[in-house]
Amino acid sequence: MSLDPVNTSRTPRPPGNLDREESQLWRWALLFMVLLSVALAGLLYERLENIPFQLRAIPFGILALSILFAVYAYGRRREVGELKQLLHGLQEHVGAAPSEEQLDQLSQVIMRSQRNFKELIDSFDDPACAVSLDGTLRTVNKRITELTGLSYSELVGCKIYDLIEEPSREEVERGLGRFLEKKRWAGTVRIRLKNSTRPLYFECVLNGIVKGDEVVGASMLGRDVTEQREKEMRFTELFETLQEGVYFSSPEGHLLDANPSLVNLLGYTEKRELLAVEPESLNFDAGQPVLGRAVDDRGGVRTREVKLRRKDGTAAVFLDSSRAVWDTSGNIVRYQGTLVDITERRKMERQLAQQEEFRARLLESFPDLILVVDLEERYTFVSSRARDLLGYEPQNMLRKKISELDDHSPELAALYHNIVSGKEVFASAEYGARHRDGNWRTMRAAGSQLVDADAKISGVIVSVRDITLERKLEQQVVQSERLAAMGAMIGGVAHELNNPLTTIMGVSELLQDTETNEGSRKQLGMLQQQARKAAEIVQNLTYFSRPPAPGKSRINLVEVVERTLNLHAYSLRKNSITVDFLKEAGVPYALGDPHQLMQVFLNLIVNAEQAIREARDKGTLRIRLGKGDNSVWVSFHDDGPGIPKENLASIFDPFYTTKRPGRGTGLGLSICKSVMKEHNGSVEAANSPDGGAVFTVTLPVSSGTM
Repeated sequence: MSLDPVNTSRTPRPPGNLDREESQLWRWALLFMVLLSVALAGLLYERLENIPFQLRAIPFGILALSILFAVYAYGRRREVGELKQLLHGLQEHVGAAPSEEQLDQLSQVIMRSQRNFKELIDSFDDPACAVSLDGTLRTVNKRITELTGLSYSELVGCKIYDLIEEPSREEVERGLGRFLEKKRWAGTVRIRLKNSTRPLYFECVLNGIVKGDEVVGASMLGRDVTEQREKEMRFTELFETLQEGVYFSSPEGHLLDANPSLVNLLGYTEKRELLAVEPESLNFDAGQPVLGRAVDDRGGVRTREVKLRRKDGTAAVFLDSSRAVWDTSGNIVRYQGTLVDITERRKMERQLAQQEEFRARLLESFPDLILVVDLEERYTFVSSRARDLLGYEPQNMLRKKISELDDHSPELAALYHNIVSGKEVFASAEYGARHRDGNWRTMRAAGSQLVDADAKISGVIVSVRDITLERKLEQQVVQSERLAAMGAMIGGVAHELNNPLTTIMGVSELLQDTETNEGSRKQLGMLQQQARKAAEIVQNLTYFSRPPAPGKSRINLVEVVERTLNLHAYSLRKNSITVDFLKEAGVPYALGDPHQLMQVFLNLIVNAEQAIREARDKGTLRIRLGKGDNSVWVSFHDDGPGIPKENLASIFDPFYTTKRPGRGTGLGLSICKSVMKEHNGSVEAANSPDGGAVFTVTLPVSSGTM
């Protein structure tokens, strides 16, 4: 079939060729249909699995196109039939020239046939043309006129190399030999028109136009894939430049493709080196390949944490997000996903966890209570020391305001407000706090500003320390200093009293010798007796207030007890306390410091006196001495109410007292225990079956007996 314009002056073809013309027409129709189907199948084969669902209507479009071509072929067959009739009429008049009417009718049929063919190829949305081997355009469809901006008449007869910049004539001629050999070519062509700088991409199918056995031209059908190719190029550029690792893998976990970032993340220098690694070699831990999935996997999106082996053998932790890719039959053909290296993040998280554990352990080991209060005056952190200092569980204090706690301290609230307002950056305060068991404790709080990352105040951090013991120790030190000063004063007073008492005793003795009146002699004797007693008291005071000699010595416990009783005799008589002191013979000497032992005995006598006075108006204190194998003991037994069983285990603890406020510091028995420990002895408390309490002091013996 000729694509040249019709020339009515051309000599008509012989009638004998009409049958061949009809057969050739149907062969061309069948060949066009086959080539069209093969071209579309070749173009869509690799992309059919990835095209959206809505584009799968392409086969219906092909069917519609086939129907149109069949209609066109039917029309052509009818025209050929008319030509056969005309020529048959001519054959009946052999030797006679055809009439003018017959020639006009034949010319109209041929022109109508060419117009129908032009309309058919113009109906294609894709560019189509026919070109001779020298590059001359023989026919083009409407799509090509739109691309070039030229009319049909301007394009037909024009050289194709005058319209395009790429591909060049040399490139086309290099592939012409293979095309002439196979008479067919299919592939993607990059075309750049001379009037445009944007390259266009077409998937083309070229078929040779054969005349006899010689290829005289080519018909071309192309599909514009420029937009798709640009998307692919953008995807490739993105694929190559992403910082995250991107991969494609088989269902068995074998890498099919990887971007440069993943190659670098796994320590490889080239992609092919990584793609050649077996899936089992990428696994850091034994088991199923981490980039593959089980047989029954449905291929949905999966995000997980995986561990891969780098080229150097070290482990790398990645966050893997992947999904499946299916073929047209619904089978999973590969997986695609991204790998984000979180090795350093996990390392930092472990370090932060260790630091947090260290911080928590450090705070738990602090003797102080640590509090963090936000700008709303609410506790955001409370250390476990809250149980010991306040009796609260830390979680019960969280998110509560300072003022919401029972018996809250105004001093602590004032400290918080001073720091939050900026009046003070660091401040401290002492205040009293009630423990949940009802006891009051003395606290010292030190607070400072807590700032955020923007250097703005976000709260206050406060450390609270229980200084109850310190305050009582300070009181004890003050009391000790007062007693030391009193002892020094007593020593001076005793020295001053000794002189007048000596004079009184000497003068009374002289007057008694010279006095003849019996009544006066008795009075002088009484005066001398009382003066001697006063001198003995002064001597005991001097002995008690004298600084202790270094080391321990051999002492008579009877004398030490008697001296102690003499010091406290007035108070005992005033409170109607009778002392039953049984002095046993044969008690061995003890080894100790008499001054410290007098303090121990005095504390026990005072405690017995106070216990009796709380129970009744008068009572009896029984003091007994005894000996053991290598020890000597002294017991003090009062007839008071005794010691409650629940208090027996605590009465020797520092600051533990059952007396009313102002009656004791809770240090007396603690001091007694400390003194006896230094003497390698002991002091014990118990309740007597007859009632009252019994305190027993035990000391190591020294050589000799009393």
